Amino acid sequence: MDFSYYPGCSLDSTACEYNASVQAVFQALDVGLHELEDWNCCGASSAHCVSHELSLALPTRNLAIAQEVERDVVMPCAACFNRHKTADYVLRTDARQRLFLEQAVGFNFSGKVNVRPLLDVVGNGIGMDRVKSLVSRPLEGLKVVGYYGCLLVRPPEVTQFENPDNPTLMNHLLETLGADPQPWSYATDCCGGGLTLTKSKVAAKLVNRLAEAAREAGADAIVTSCPLCQMNLEMRQNGSQPKMPTFYFTELMGLAFGLDKARSWWSKHLINPQPLLSSLSLL
Repeated sequence: MDFSYYPGCSLDSTACEYNASVQAVFQALDVGLHELEDWNCCGASSAHCVSHELSLALPTRNLAIAQEVERDVVMPCAACFNRHKTADYVLRTDARQRLFLEQAVGFNFSGKVNVRPLLDVVGNGIGMDRVKSLVSRPLEGLKVVGYYGCLLVRPPEVTQFENPDNPTLMNHLLETLGADPQPWSYATDCCGGGLTLTKSKVAAKLVNRLAEAAREAGADAIVTSCPLCQMNLEMRQNGSQPKMPTFYFTELMGLAFGLDKARSWWSKHLINPQPLLSSLSLL
């Protein structure tokens, strides 16, 4: 099983531990990831505010590169996934826009390559049975809440991935790893990541509401698949309560798989997760 891989800008910078955990976990699963050659930024953070055409052309160029190698392309970043899936949706449903984008990028869209979020590839493509077979250190006692954020499941007609109001795949994966996911109703609420630099007070208010809801649900940590959410959730927590660490789900997969590389990921976090993991004898 092989996939094209689009890491995106965050995984080369603020979310390098996410990239490292993805690579290590897929190597353990014996699934090939082939980084797209000469990929470009998809413009997720700002292109749509500058030019609608640019916001579609940037991800379309990456789709053209993926089409050349004829492999489905995996997107670990929720924002990157949303932008590429939007471009793919437009190419499939709008003949006028498709012609413009084909001419702008210089290719003919075939529709044979699918844009897939990382969680979908792990949970539905590789499958829980394969994941479970590699678990050597079950995450017993680790109480968590799964957090999707806004962009992984919305708008549903575009993303075509899970129920936008009640997604369940991440919890199923966490259970497979031996963790204890707690029920809560905030899995797809916004964390304010898009406002974290321009309206930090708003972002902090949203983050602290999520952290408090996670505590009320009985969780010790939050688990996500979005690098912007992860950074925002760790950076904007304040108040008298102890700060709650936020894991990438692939980090917990690596820990449950017993990968030695996992120890190198924790130092990249803004909130150190090692005291929590040590208290549960998971390190």
